[in-house]
Amino acid sequence: MANRKKPDGGMKPNNALTVQQTTGETGAQAMARKLLQPTLKNAAAASAFTSKMMGSELELPGVGDYADHVLAMTRKAADGDLAMASKILAAQAITLDSMFAELARRAALNMGDYINATERYGRLALKAQSNCRSTLETLAKLHQPREQTVRHVHVNEGGQAVIADQFHHHDGGIKNAESDEQSHTTGATGQSPAMLGADPFGNGVPIPGGEREAALSDARRD
Repeated sequence: MANRKKPDGGMKPNNALTVQQTTGETGAQAMARKLLQPTLKNAAAASAFTSKMMGSELELPGVGDYADHVLAMTRKAADGDLAMASKILAAQAITLDSMFAELARRAALNMGDYINATERYGRLALKAQSNCRSTLETLAKLHQPREQTVRHVHVNEGGQAVIADQFHHHDGGIKNAESDEQSHTTGATGQSPAMLGADPFGNGVPIPGGEREAALSDARRD
């Protein structure tokens, strides 16, 4: 694996750390703010893991190069671009599936002679399988349109309430149920029990009074 050379023949990794100091902070405060940025911290961690993974045979990019890439990806994610998240989840699912296959193979090799090793490899294989499934489910949800249920309660003349559910997709509010232009009927669909209200004929709603009912005669006294 060869590094891509620049016209001058060198990689020129960027290890410089540019700190912009505002008028209301000291140099130390500006440095602390820079070092605590999420992009810089994660870029430093990613560069450390990448250097261990690739070894010392390659002239790796500098921490500034990693930070520039992380910053560009986080800006895209903040703007709603989920392409990077989709690629990461798909790649991780493939890796987890490879782990499951290898651990299951080792469990099978130890079957019969080393039952403890078989059990350990089997448990690790099932963990990799479970994480692979969870990763694929997350990936599917990432590309699945979300629905939002909006419930409207319409109280018609006469105290009749009609509840209409509308389902809105996240992509512009497309409705797959009753639209606003349709009339709300009092049929079986979407109907709820009548609410307590005024009588359409003008009669008042009966209100319990404070008078007691007449006492019943005691049959034993007759």
